[in-house]
Amino acid sequence: MYINLSGLNILVTGASKGIGKSIASKLAEAGATVAVHYNKNMREAENLAHVLGNESRAFQADLSKKDEAANLFDRVILEMGSIEILVNNAGVAKAADVNGKESDWIKSWNETVQVNLTSAGILCKKTVEHFLKRNSAGRIINITSRAAYRGDSAEYMAYAASKAGLVSLTQTIARAYGKDGIKAFNIAPGFVRTDMAKEAMEKYGTEHVTGDISLERLTEPKDIAPMVTFLASGMADHATGSTIDMNAASYVH
Repeated sequence: MYINLSGLNILVTGASKGIGKSIASKLAEAGATVAVHYNKNMREAENLAHVLGNESRAFQADLSKKDEAANLFDRVILEMGSIEILVNNAGVAKAADVNGKESDWIKSWNETVQVNLTSAGILCKKTVEHFLKRNSAGRIINITSRAAYRGDSAEYMAYAASKAGLVSLTQTIARAYGKDGIKAFNIAPGFVRTDMAKEAMEKYGTEHVTGDISLERLTEPKDIAPMVTFLASGMADHATGSTIDMNAASYVH
């Protein structure tokens, strides 16, 4: 199966490392021009954009701040002219003790929801608007989580809730705009071998991360990227609105 994404501009959020970096690399390998979004890792993002080629570029935005998502989108359009595919990958998982200081819990909740849902939602809204204005087909691929369906531990209520909201957002876009040529998909990983999983292993132990998977190894970023590329290709457009579980059968629905 040959996938050719040449001529397509794809915005990937959180692309300087981890899952996002693998996604950006695989998309560029198929010929896409990638807008590599990052927050703090400027050197890594700029180096990646250079390695990807295809006139890929790095764009900074702190998605925990309310105006940054919209500004990011506008800058990408200004510099690249158009976006054909959006991949919302950036996310945070902040532990917050229910029995701790309430102001700390609320702060953690607000930041998590801002990054994982509100900023992702704004980017979806701007992307849909862009597609409609251009009267062009396009795709949105949102990286959600198994936590959207099975919940999470008590410290990660905000994470699970934000990812569940993202799932419903994606489904709504798929239902509302399919006849306009706009398709939307969810990919729901479990733990993936990234800094986030490393922190969880250090805090809770390896068994907490690997204990409920059904394959011989923990999912890695390279396992997620080909599915994103396949969805970006248009070969699976009749799966619009679907969630694809990529969590080594730690949650199957």
